[in-house]
Parts: sequence; C-alpha cells; structure tokens
Amino acid sequence: MTDRRTELAENLARVEERIASACAAAGRKREEVTLIVVTKTYPASDVRLLHGLGVRHVAENKDQEAAPKAAACSDLSLTWHFVGQLQTNKARSVAGYADVVQSVDRPKLVRALSAAAVRAERELGCLVQVALDAESGRQGDRGGVAPDGVEELAAAVDGAPGLRLDGLMAVAPLSGPYTGRQQAAFERLMEFSSRLHANHPAANMVSAGMSGDLEQAVAAGATHVRVGTAVLGVRPRLG
Repeated sequence: MTDRRTELAENLARVEERIASACAAAGRKREEVTLIVVTKTYPASDVRLLHGLGVRHVAENKDQEAAPKAAACSDLSLTWHFVGQLQTNKARSVAGYADVVQSVDRPKLVRALSAAAVRAERELGCLVQVALDAESGRQGDRGGVAPDGVEELAAAVDGAPGLRLDGLMAVAPLSGPYTGRQQAAFERLMEFSSRLHANHPAANMVSAGMSGDLEQAVAAGATHVRVGTAVLGVRPRLG
C-alpha cells in the first residue's frame, strides 16, 4: 500500500500540472495563481505532510475542527484560510488562528471579526463572499452577499479596525443562471473584482475554483484556487 506522503505528493503533482496547464492556456504566469489546500475532515498529520511537500496555504470550513488543527500545527509556517459560513459567536476563536477569512458576507460578521481581531491584537485579512445566485438583499444558498451589496460590505470591512480588505471569493452556484457555467460565473466575479479594485487598490485577491473547476477559475483570472479532494482524496461520508 502506498504510504500517505507518497500519495499526497502524487496528487499535488497532478494538481500542480493542472494549474500550470491552465495558466499556460490563459497566457498567465504560474506564479499568478496560489494553491490553497482545503484540509477539512483530514488530520493535522496530513497538514504536516503537506507542509513538508511545500504547501504553505491551507483552508478549513468549521471552527470546531480548524482551531485544534491550527494549534497542533502552530510551529509550521502556514497561512490559514477560513472558507466556511461563519457564525458570529465563532468570530473570536477564528480570529485567533486564521490569517484570512474568505466568507465575509454580512455587516454583523464584520463587526464581530473586527472586535475579535482587535482583542487578539491581530490583523485579519478578509474576502467578501459574493453569492452570484442571490437576488438583491438576499444571501446565497452557500453563503455570500448579493452582488449589489458587495461595495457596501467591502467598505465596512475596509473601515473596520483590525481587518484588511483583501478581495473577493465565490463558489460556483448550484442554481440560477450560472448553473453548470462555472467560467461564466467566475468571469462575472472578475467584473466585480475590477470594480472593487478601482475603489480599493490593495484588494486584488480573487478566490475561486475548486477541484472540479479550477481550470475555469484560472481562465477567468482567479488569483487563488481552493483544492481539497484532488489533493487529499474523496472524503468519507459522515453518519
């Protein structure tokens, strides 16, 4: 049986080849795209192996799993991204270990993260999550603010103590006009990013694309892709 480090190394190599090919096809430099490995449901031992294989960005989506895992790996030089829907009562915990929260989607969460970051004496990078399938004033099925609320929320982040506005994040919608049209969805996200960048020049991060659609995200212009299954394997079903 292949040992875990070899398995991860082979998977990483395949993902790296996919990203490099997508960059070449889009006329982009490989260094323009950062790989974030989503380590949810996998143990801290896998995070350590990934670090040894050169991974420097990892992501989690549940605080109850992320907090102890980050603590167990606190000696490693890693950038931790929180990518899941976040309850305000978890903001204090998340602000203690996350370097970037990619799922900021409402003013109440901005206030909670700001207070937590100030208390922890840390600067927390934030991405506004855009729900490309949401109508005005509504949230998306997978979290995120409706497109017409992006600028107002971004301004709230930009003005909040302890927070740094880094850019935008989106997940390809499962319903609505972009269903099955991942590249069109990501191109729409890039339009919002261009508008945001005009008012907030430092907010140039665009997180989009996962194991199944990273090529479309790279083609659209994403700066970061979030890959879990293609690196770590198919997650076991819970229950």
